[in-house]
Amino acid sequence: MSADNILHTEPKVLIQDLSFFYGTAQALWTINLSVPTRQITALIGPSGCGKSTLLRCLNRLNDLIEDARLEGTILLDGLNIHDPELDITDLRKRVGMVFQRSNPFPKSIYENVAYGPRLQGIRNRAELDIIAEKSLTEAGLWDEVKDRLTKSALGLSGGQQQRLCIARALAVEPDVLLMDEPCSSLDPIATGKIEELLFSLKHTLTIIIVTHNMQQAARISDHTGFLLMGELVEFGETKTIFTVPADHRTEDYITGRFG
Repeated sequence: MSADNILHTEPKVLIQDLSFFYGTAQALWTINLSVPTRQITALIGPSGCGKSTLLRCLNRLNDLIEDARLEGTILLDGLNIHDPELDITDLRKRVGMVFQRSNPFPKSIYENVAYGPRLQGIRNRAELDIIAEKSLTEAGLWDEVKDRLTKSALGLSGGQQQRLCIARALAVEPDVLLMDEPCSSLDPIATGKIEELLFSLKHTLTIIIVTHNMQQAARISDHTGFLLMGELVEFGETKTIFTVPADHRTEDYITGRFG
């Protein structure tokens, strides 16, 4: 997809000519993508198409992989996230991530949420209390856990654990929230709660979600990108992508002819 096809909006994240390699194996091919501010952008496509790799480029988690290499540019609010002077810890504060499987720390509910702010040097208990309540409220979990904050997070249900992980990410006040298949292991009720949560969060956050669930992408996202074999085939408003896609490969995937 050429840069001319990028949506002309004020982007929160701007990806320019991005290619990514695991050693000699190329995983992403010349991706150009403009992610609008305070909207939900979904990335869809079959397994192994590069969705999660692209997502992990945005907070430089792929830096941790030996022999991984990136070409191209990623701008966050106009700043190159690979600038040598950029503090990667600050980047990961601004660009939070929620993974496919909930991964709460084996600590109390309270300490899970307070972990990030503590790393940033916040030690005042009253301040941490305010952050914990605010983050858990934003994650739609406060009323369910306010009377057991000292209990282990591992005692929560799967859906509650995932919302706790969202609260943990929100506690450091990110600008962007990356979500990699956050509902894949949840039941329909827990999934519905997460989706309701995303609708409320997009008023203050830019959200980028990877999902195999096309119905979910159609329900919750404002914009959708379709990836196939490491290529961004098509990107646009979700309604357009799902009703009148411009590329026959997008239509084939959405209608279930492959994938």
